[in-house]
Amino acid sequence: MNVLEKFKPIKTFVFDIDGVLTNGNLLILNDGQMARQMNIKDGYALQLAIKKEYRVVIISGGTSDSVKDRLESLGVTDCFLKIENKKEKLIEYVAKHKLNWDEISFMGDDIPDYFPMQLTGLPCCPADAASEIKQISLYISPLEGGKGCARDIIEKVLKLNGHWDLDINVTSR
Repeated sequence: MNVLEKFKPIKTFVFDIDGVLTNGNLLILNDGQMARQMNIKDGYALQLAIKKEYRVVIISGGTSDSVKDRLESLGVTDCFLKIENKKEKLIEYVAKHKLNWDEISFMGDDIPDYFPMQLTGLPCCPADAASEIKQISLYISPLEGGKGCARDIIEKVLKLNGHWDLDINVTSR
């Protein structure tokens, strides 16, 4: 089977933050704050997916309020931080919204993502993911975490479903 066939039915995107939506590096500032870097092209794709009525869900063990603010500014309303058991949170979310597992993509990069990824129809990872995550991924983006890998999978799904268009009402923030 061609892996692109797994992209077409996706209606919900689940992402980890550190190592997926960021490059996984932390800049520790003098005041103890930790700064992360996110890709503007990922941001564009996230807000376009939401505008096209796809679900975008963030499940992360991280605790950054500034990252949450950034994601909310893009329209992400389902942003779960400080999650110790991602599999449990994902199962709870899917049950609450009565979602179909085959219509969910989960992009993770490291061991905490291993079990929840296996539940979904399209487990994906960035090019620089841990080897265990690469082994269970049906799709490995050629792009690294924080460098457009989220856009990579969103763009594929939207294009396959005729939802990737030149829309001047979506901005790249």
